[in-house]
Amino acid sequence: MLGRILTSVNKQNLFLPVCAANTSNITATITRFYKTMVLIKDIKFKDPNWRPKVLVTHNDVPETGLKLLREKCEVTVVKTNERSELLQKVKGMDGIFWGSHQKLDAEALDLAGPQLKAISTMSVGIDYVDLDEVKRRKIPLGYTPDVLNDAVADIGVGLAIAASRRFHEGRQKIESSDWQRRQQWLLGQEIRDSTVGIVGFGAIGETIAKRLTGFNVGQFLYCGHRPKPAAEKYNAKFVPFMDLVAQSDFVIIICPLTNETRKMFNAEVFSKMKPSSVLINVARGDIVDQEALYDALKNNKIFSAGLDVMSPEPLPADHPLLTLPNCFIIPHLGSATIRTRNDMSSLAAMNVLCGLAGEPMNAPAY
Repeated sequence: MLGRILTSVNKQNLFLPVCAANTSNITATITRFYKTMVLIKDIKFKDPNWRPKVLVTHNDVPETGLKLLREKCEVTVVKTNERSELLQKVKGMDGIFWGSHQKLDAEALDLAGPQLKAISTMSVGIDYVDLDEVKRRKIPLGYTPDVLNDAVADIGVGLAIAASRRFHEGRQKIESSDWQRRQQWLLGQEIRDSTVGIVGFGAIGETIAKRLTGFNVGQFLYCGHRPKPAAEKYNAKFVPFMDLVAQSDFVIIICPLTNETRKMFNAEVFSKMKPSSVLINVARGDIVDQEALYDALKNNKIFSAGLDVMSPEPLPADHPLLTLPNCFIIPHLGSATIRTRNDMSSLAAMNVLCGLAGEPMNAPAY
């Protein structure tokens, strides 16, 4: 996978995902994801003496990306991660490495100024970006898809196991000295022979399906705007959304947050799901109506849920979902591995460098 390749090549300072130029000696695996590759030394600005100013909007960005930017640019990293500091320091910047999930909107773009030439997020989801505003200004925008597919898929599968086998409830029983020795105690659901519905059969959705084939799934279902050729490999059946939720034993959410998908999992949807079904969300919290989810879990309308994402983030410590034994929640750890975050940082940095050089980004968001 690309993540492994990026890690190995970064250590050797050889190939990095960048803009269009000499593409000799490129591995076929890398080009499955990004069609053009060059050496880092081949990034050239029109003025060879120009060192563009780049703002990094989070102080915890992996060094892999910062090192790349510092080779060619004057880099400023925010110290506090407060929006007020970001807005103060963005003025006059030529490029922005948008390392946080703060709103990227007209306010920030206005303060940056008309000289701004390139932006990249360090994420695959860009629901916090005012994309129309960025497009209107014709500013190249990059993001970091594909390099996090494996890490997020692992979390999705892990949550499916944890929620279906009652990990959270079991831990609570231990902590309350209520460990019982009975044959019918804390029985869960199995992935084996189950119907798994994937809401959003993109690259991560496909990777989840690939992982789950080893669990002897009975059938995969998926929904979306159109059938996906990649789904044929898994004999996945394209069905309407309401059919998917009604038929699935596991429902895994991995679609983008849009106006169409916002709170698409509501009380009506939960009423159609099986009482034995397990809901997994590794996409965005606002895709689920959390009040409706609480009601569904509290009243056993569905069996359990595993959430890597929620709304708001951070989730308040007194949130009702945290009181439920059948809701397994982790704090948005989807891409949180050392290798993946390093790869995301490198890709985001190279997107910015490409934009500054006036070349197509390796991973453009539009």
